[in-house]
This record gives sequence, structure tokens and C-alpha cells, in this order.
Amino acid sequence: MKLIIAAIKPFKLEEVREALTTLGVSGLMVTEIKGFGAQAGHTEIYRGAEYEVNFVPKVKLEIVVPSDLADQVVETITQTARTGKIGDGKIFVLDVAQAVRVRTGETNQEAL
Repeated sequence: MKLIIAAIKPFKLEEVREALTTLGVSGLMVTEIKGFGAQAGHTEIYRGAEYEVNFVPKVKLEIVVPSDLADQVVETITQTARTGKIGDGKIFVLDVAQAVRVRTGETNQEAL
């Protein structure tokens, strides 16, 4: 199993979720986050004063999938979340040693 962590632009969330559902992903976790990378923040004007915003709002997706589906999930997120502009996000893929469904006690792929 693989854990896929993706940080994407918030307005792309629903489009990515729909694409992953079509692919067969049965669940994911979403967290609103702030961060910076190459984009390195921006400036905003509020009530006539200019403010520097160092952290940019993003959405973090966490998805656990069978190993054979991981490459397709990464490709789907990459294609769907891409705008072609700086700050489109990052994707990380990690190995998962174990998964347990709390309600039934099912483990690993059955728990997904």
C-alpha cells in the first residue's frame, strides 16, 4: 500500500476528488493548510495598507491506495490539479506498513 500526500490549490479540490472517484479511489482525507515553496507568498492590500502574506493557502490530500494504483493516482492528481502557474503544489508517495479499519478490524487492503 502507498500513502499519497498532495498539496494543491484549494479551488482544484472538487475537480481532483471527482477524477479520483472515477479512478476508483474510495476515500481520502482533506486538510486546509498554509505553506510556501517556490511561490514564496505574495502581497495583498487591505484597507489601503499593503501586507506581505508569507504563507499561501493550500489543501492537503492524504490517500492510501493499493501499490498498483499509486502511479495512476499520482498522474490523475498531477493532470487535474495543474494550472501551469507557480504554486500548483507537490505530491509525495510513501510506503504504508499497515492499515486497520476500526469498526470491523479488517486489515491492510481490505481496510481501504
